Amino acid sequence: MKKFSFLFILFAILFATCLLTANIIAVKIISLFGLFVPAGIIIFPLSYILGDILTEVFGYENTKTIIWLGFLANLLMVIAISIAQNFPSAPFWNNQTSFNNILGFAPRLLLASFTAFLVGSFANSFVMSKMKLLTKGRMLWTRTIGSTIIGEGLDSLIFISIAFIGVFAFTNILVLILTQWIIKSLYEIIATPLTYAIVGFLKKRENSDVYDYKANYNPFTGLIPK
Repeated sequence: MKKFSFLFILFAILFATCLLTANIIAVKIISLFGLFVPAGIIIFPLSYILGDILTEVFGYENTKTIIWLGFLANLLMVIAISIAQNFPSAPFWNNQTSFNNILGFAPRLLLASFTAFLVGSFANSFVMSKMKLLTKGRMLWTRTIGSTIIGEGLDSLIFISIAFIGVFAFTNILVLILTQWIIKSLYEIIATPLTYAIVGFLKKRENSDVYDYKANYNPFTGLIPK
């Protein structure tokens, strides 16, 4: 069985943690520079930055496994919350409504979240991997930003469309998509120096700098490393 380093496991856990945290806090709508966006935007873009780092250092196939593990962790959380939500409350506990409002998940929003996450994350990792081959490993910033623009763009487009078509007017949906896309992309641009530092540290520490010349890009096969 393949052995993974402490740092690889750490970054995998951080990836899943960002995803789970974003989905929990997204229920709150915050005001950010006059724009109203889900609070999940505070931490969700970090999952894309971590996805970039994992792909750059450890390759697409290892990152593919992490994306699916993040998906399964999110699914497990949703199932656990749903079970807890439907258990009878203790007679002295009067917070069921608050519990439902904060942690309850509408089926439509779940479909939007799960679909957007998978499509966006795999697109981000795929573009990151292919651009590394195209640039021969140079100009890291072009692929971290480029992959994020595509991945976050698809994520925002899919999530907002599935979640709010028929609920909001088309112009409002378009504004929501563009707003989230721009903010998430700016997040990546601002974090570029930190991404460079972490990638440089990991490549040196792990002695790993994978080029995906023979990668299996099918997201549904080769999920368990040998």
